[in-house]
Amino acid sequence: MLGKFRLGLKGKISLLLALLLVFVVTCLSVLVLSGIRENQRTLLEQSFTRQAEAANLHVREEYLTGGRMQPDQFMKQTGQRLAVDLGAQSGMAVTLYTVDGTFAGTSLPFQPRADVQDALRFTAQGQSAYLTEGDQLLFLAPLYNAEQRLGTLQFHASLAEQNAFYARIRRLFLLAGATVLGVGFLIGYVYVRRQVNVISRLNRAASQIGQGDYLSALSVIRKDELGELAQGIFEMSQNISASVDALHEEKQKLLDTVGRLRELEQQQKQFIGNISHELKTPLTSIIAYADLLNMYRDDPALLDDAGRRIHVEAQRLYGLVEKALQLSAMDVYEFETQAEAIPLRPLLEEAVARLQGKANSCGVTIHTSLAAGEVWADPENVMHIMLNLLDNAVKYNRPGGQVHLLNYITAPENGTPRMVIEISDTGIGIPEEAVLRIFDPFYTVSKDRSRASGGTGLGLPLVRNLAEKQGGTVQLAETGPDGSRFTVELPLHASGSEGIKYTQTNEGEARNE
Repeated sequence: MLGKFRLGLKGKISLLLALLLVFVVTCLSVLVLSGIRENQRTLLEQSFTRQAEAANLHVREEYLTGGRMQPDQFMKQTGQRLAVDLGAQSGMAVTLYTVDGTFAGTSLPFQPRADVQDALRFTAQGQSAYLTEGDQLLFLAPLYNAEQRLGTLQFHASLAEQNAFYARIRRLFLLAGATVLGVGFLIGYVYVRRQVNVISRLNRAASQIGQGDYLSALSVIRKDELGELAQGIFEMSQNISASVDALHEEKQKLLDTVGRLRELEQQQKQFIGNISHELKTPLTSIIAYADLLNMYRDDPALLDDAGRRIHVEAQRLYGLVEKALQLSAMDVYEFETQAEAIPLRPLLEEAVARLQGKANSCGVTIHTSLAAGEVWADPENVMHIMLNLLDNAVKYNRPGGQVHLLNYITAPENGTPRMVIEISDTGIGIPEEAVLRIFDPFYTVSKDRSRASGGTGLGLPLVRNLAEKQGGTVQLAETGPDGSRFTVELPLHASGSEGIKYTQTNEGEARNE
């Protein structure tokens, strides 16, 4: 269990703070207590020095005013009296010794005598000495008369009061130190806890980013280094989120492209199947009628019918190949166009005339509402566009249906006027799922419908490419169960709009009158 214990950052910083507080309090306590002890010693030394000087002066006066005698004799005769006088003068117990260290007198007869022989040897050399016994301090100093040594003076001082004071100060420091340590540790712990909590929030934010959940706001708002770190993490999250979104978008585009390529591959396979079938059908008819020609050379009616049908199938085969080659050429290189000013109304009337026979055979009526105007385009390309769109309107119409062809000039508020051609029918319409793909190469709405009508999915892609080559557009404006409407826009020749009046339509376009 102990092996799994891990001291976190909060615990480490708190422990370090506690150790620093203990170190600081201990150092301060030791220094202050040492200063107090040193101050006590200094004051005591100064007091002893003054008392020793006063005692020395008193003994010298006694020695000089007395009769001429030796120092030892003087100390033995007057030592007891001098000790009492000096004790009363200094307020301390006093003991006097002769020059040779013999006891001469004391102010306190019942004071226990201490072993001071070592200290007396120091005083014999003219030095002062200290002796400490429990709470008692003995200070020994030599007595002189000029250069003549008279004996040794000993003061008895009690250290009980000083030791008690020192003990009180030490207890006070221990109590104050413990209080400072506790309060300081508590304050430091709370502060460290707040900082560690901030770091934990930043860590959670980083983990959140790592799990793909990017930040929507700053996890920490501060005006220090942690705030700058939080700002950096937030900006990093935003950058990563933007990069990931861009990668997802690119991935989606790539997947869409791959899907589109697969669709195109499928469409190409379908086109190859369709074109193979379409090529095979007229070729089969041609071969069959050719065989009939060989078998019945003497039947004029059969020969005439076979020749006519071979011609029709050959024309159909030729048109199919020509359309495929045109579309392929436009995808490979720039298809050359001979643009010129074209009076559009005659061209549209001619296109209607070409499709009138087919419309009559299908029971479809073509209505026109044509206006004058010139466009800048290649006439053959425009004719191909119109024939293809009109042919589709007739081919995919209902018996007894109608086709409406009209043109007008747009007058946008900001832009160049353009010629708009509308082809609408009352046919079967285009399924919703096929609306976005009808202009794709090789795409047919349905195989059955394509086979029945001879479509290969090349007509509308060719129409779109031809319109774009003219600087125009073609689009499916609307479709439904009641029919479809295609619009073609072509650039208007400069002189084609002179003298034409425009009227505003419900769709926000201006039509010419």
